[in-house]
Amino acid sequence: MSNRGRQLAKVLIRILITAGLLAWVFKQVDLAQFRQTVRSARWQFLVAAWIWTAFLFWMRSVKMRLILRNQGCDVGVGTLFSATTVTAFYSLILPGMLSTGVKWYILRKSTGRGGSVFSSMLYNQLLTMVIMTVFGLAALIVTNPTSMLIPGAQSRWLLPGVCGILLAAVIFAWLLLLNARTGGAFIGLLKRMLKPFGTTVQRKGQNVLDEIASFQTAGAGFHLGITSLTIADTLAGGVVGYVISAEAANIVAPLGLFVWLCAIVYVLGRLPISIANLGVRESLLVSLLAVYGVDKSAALLMSMILFSRLVVMAIVGAICQISWTVSERKGRRAV
Repeated sequence: MSNRGRQLAKVLIRILITAGLLAWVFKQVDLAQFRQTVRSARWQFLVAAWIWTAFLFWMRSVKMRLILRNQGCDVGVGTLFSATTVTAFYSLILPGMLSTGVKWYILRKSTGRGGSVFSSMLYNQLLTMVIMTVFGLAALIVTNPTSMLIPGAQSRWLLPGVCGILLAAVIFAWLLLLNARTGGAFIGLLKRMLKPFGTTVQRKGQNVLDEIASFQTAGAGFHLGITSLTIADTLAGGVVGYVISAEAANIVAPLGLFVWLCAIVYVLGRLPISIANLGVRESLLVSLLAVYGVDKSAALLMSMILFSRLVVMAIVGAICQISWTVSERKGRRAV
């Protein structure tokens, strides 16, 4: 099969997975009840969710600027904000981490330093994944939803025990990667794995790995500052977005529930298994919120509100993309 054929096959598989999950979700929901849920929704919270999402995009742009400056790249917050919204636009087509390639291309074009941009984006993505995983596992330990489904003393400790082990493993692995000695050994191993490849690949690969290794000597202050911003914009900001969306759908649930829901949806959303995370988010919310007695119609509406935030930012990204395209064409004509 040709490369184009494999790409088309992957897209088709993702479309089928998305369609299958959405079909399952709508089969679980009473459409008459859903229409009633929509009529009783508090739509002022929808606007609040959109405004909050735009603010979070701005915060992430500020954080990304600080990360890039650590690599010697000075990119304006406006450019980063526009690149983030354009990435949101392409994420409606390219799932998970594939859409971040668009952001890398934009920033590489702006800075001329693809390796620095790649290492900065990799650091940001890994840190965000670690934080969302850590807080998601911690929230599962505290809320322990299995105790509501499976009565008995054994179920009371099984999930918290497993989550505790995973929590310790994730934190330990991240600290090892950030440590100059242990992380440096890992970088050295990756460099040795490049030896079978050609000289050009080795040189470019080693340059990228050197850029990544620079984060191991960035200092505790830098890591703590970026970690704090990530907790604020991705975790706390994401949870607030979930709470606002829940308010719009008239859902009342524990705060801890929204923490691990936000974490699970975020982590699974990085996997290229569906289109724009559709189906994954809806099936998780409909099934998991039901454990807490939330009506499936309300859960579906909440999921649609969460998706609308991405659509709004994607519209902004489409406007930015059109503006850049028009400016480039005018520049070529002027030359």
